[in-house]
Amino acid sequence: MVFYPEERIALFVDGANFYSTCKSLDFDVDYKKMLELFKEKGRLVNARYYTAILEHEEYSPIRPLVDWLNYNGYQVISKPAKSYTDREGRSRIKGNMDIEIALDMVELAEHVDHIILCSGDGDFRAAVEACQRKGTRVSVLSSMRTTPSMLADELRRQVNDVIEVSDMEPLIGRPRREYADYDDE
Repeated sequence: MVFYPEERIALFVDGANFYSTCKSLDFDVDYKKMLELFKEKGRLVNARYYTAILEHEEYSPIRPLVDWLNYNGYQVISKPAKSYTDREGRSRIKGNMDIEIALDMVELAEHVDHIILCSGDGDFRAAVEACQRKGTRVSVLSSMRTTPSMLADELRRQVNDVIEVSDMEPLIGRPRREYADYDDE
């Protein structure tokens, strides 16, 4: 990871994609540690977390995280998720935030020196290129160590730097819980 102490950094977290990547690697992110890490690397001017939320559910498992992020240094951008039934009759949820992330990245690019994109989605390749044309370095925080790789090849080739999220576990991971091993005697 190459950072410069005076560079202005913006952090963009694609909530669903980043969650899936970390789950595939079997660890949970401590978002407070993550925020502190990038504050140490430069001048973190913006940290944004993007997610879709089921609005009409009595309880949404993401709601406590979103509330915590909102009160602890992240700007949360959300929109209502849509539920639908697929052709096989299974209930599905749709809530893609790609366009919101891409637009915000390009809009903010001229005000920062370095963007950290926490997503491996290849749909961001064009947005990354647009940011680079404005003189902004873009690093991606994702993983090629998952099976299949969570980092799209076209995105990997476009960014200035790839930060392997599995290497970051000691820095941004939550402590693993130890479970007691019980014998049935």
